[in-house]
Amino acid sequence: MVKRKAPSKDDSDFEASASEQSDYTPSSTKPKAKPKGATGAGRKRAKRTDSDEGLTIEGEDTFDLPAHAATRHYVGARSVPMQGALLAWFEGVHDARGMPWRKPFDASADADARSQRAYEVWVSEIMLQQTQVTTVIPYYNKWMERFPTVRDLAVSDIETVNALWKGLGYYSRAARLLAGAQKVVKEMNGRLPTNAADMQANMPGIGRYTAGAICSIAYGEQVPVLDGNVTRLMSRVLAVHAPPKSKQTLDTLWQGAADLVHGCEQAGMLNQALIELGATICKPREPSCGDCPVKSWCTAYSIAQKEQDLAPLPDIEDACTQCVSIPRSGSASKPQVTAYPMAVVRKKQREETDAVFVLEWRSTDDGAERLFLLVKRPNTGLLAGLHEFPTMENPSSAQSDDNAHLGSVIMRYIENGSQLLESPRQPSDVPHVAKVQTVGDVVHVFSHIRKTYRVSWVVLTGTGGPPALRAPTGAQPTQKKSTRTKKVASVSANNGGVISPPHSAWIKLSDVEHANVGTGVMKIWKMVNAGAGWAELE
Repeated sequence: MVKRKAPSKDDSDFEASASEQSDYTPSSTKPKAKPKGATGAGRKRAKRTDSDEGLTIEGEDTFDLPAHAATRHYVGARSVPMQGALLAWFEGVHDARGMPWRKPFDASADADARSQRAYEVWVSEIMLQQTQVTTVIPYYNKWMERFPTVRDLAVSDIETVNALWKGLGYYSRAARLLAGAQKVVKEMNGRLPTNAADMQANMPGIGRYTAGAICSIAYGEQVPVLDGNVTRLMSRVLAVHAPPKSKQTLDTLWQGAADLVHGCEQAGMLNQALIELGATICKPREPSCGDCPVKSWCTAYSIAQKEQDLAPLPDIEDACTQCVSIPRSGSASKPQVTAYPMAVVRKKQREETDAVFVLEWRSTDDGAERLFLLVKRPNTGLLAGLHEFPTMENPSSAQSDDNAHLGSVIMRYIENGSQLLESPRQPSDVPHVAKVQTVGDVVHVFSHIRKTYRVSWVVLTGTGGPPALRAPTGAQPTQKKSTRTKKVASVSANNGGVISPPHSAWIKLSDVEHANVGTGVMKIWKMVNAGAGWAELE
């Protein structure tokens, strides 16, 4: 199942290159004509410069194609017949994938009903970023049951929102939905903006694509959409083979999408048709061109079928300035549809290694429960607001069993941690470190980071309750130092089973898997549980 590529957000979990917050507003003019004296594509491409994302390929074998007119990249007269073909096709596949957020446009709906529709589309679009449709559907249904309106979401909190989002990934998306809902209720009388310009300007985490999708679908506004699927589709329809992230290329594609939706009375349905066509027919590899409703107007398809007029331009001043020559692939005599769009040069993921300590407290008192320390991450940044085991991020030494790292963790979170470290590792009523065991490495890949968690299991033991924890900066201690009280974070009946420790808390063994933790932390927990000697101290 094809997933929606991130139209992108200013999200530390996403690739920076996909950030919608960094999108510029493209000019409304069409691409400039090539200056006099420019030449067409040659047999050999000597070099790709930094305008092509820094890729340099010396002497690459390319198709020997003449220069083409810049007008190839205009939708022009194709817009009206393409609109009809797309809408007719979409009518037949509208319900094929069972997406609960897809509903017919109701032109008679009042302002409140349209705002509610905008809320539903907004939630679905955020969930679909970097996530497969089949995965999103149950999450969307649960979300709408818990937060049926934007006002219901606005009165919630990050703990509840993250718990509902658990397993969907890219958690900052959930945080931005919450922040956006609170802003809508506080500053906009509970109604989302009714046009894409205001939506993009005033809603946190919403860029041009998401604003266009919401406002065309919910309000019928004739604005374009350009996510990853539509980018691929429009690149083929217009046969644009140019650096895919350059301003000129994106201007051309946005303009094409805008020309296509202009004048369409069913703008939302048309945009959904484009998205669906890109996701299911115009796929990256092995596109189903024979089933495509717009193949008659697709320039890439015409070139591949040797139907496109490749005669030299009568006037070189009319030539395209943005396309680069197309590398040969296999034995084909003409570029195939899959040659478009030009391939993106992926940046190598950053490698990071963190030392993780699964810190356990075992009381020597009879019948005492095993407790584990969980720490809440900051409310911004990677994995915002989620809980994790105590972690040293990118320590100077990668060895997680290094006493210096363990000491730093204990001193950071536990009051009188120095006493724990100074106590002998032997049976004693005095709280002490009873066991340190290296568990192994867990690799978890984010879009821009390859993270290795080097995991150790550490057991603290003594009489009574667990050691008191240090209070967060500016807060009161969570537990009194003198008594080592037995306060333990547990599942609350008032928040739907969400564990809500303060900034750090001791959690019962049975509750750890239900806490608001990310996928990487769950991998760590499963590895520790599966390890030899997990239940024994010796």
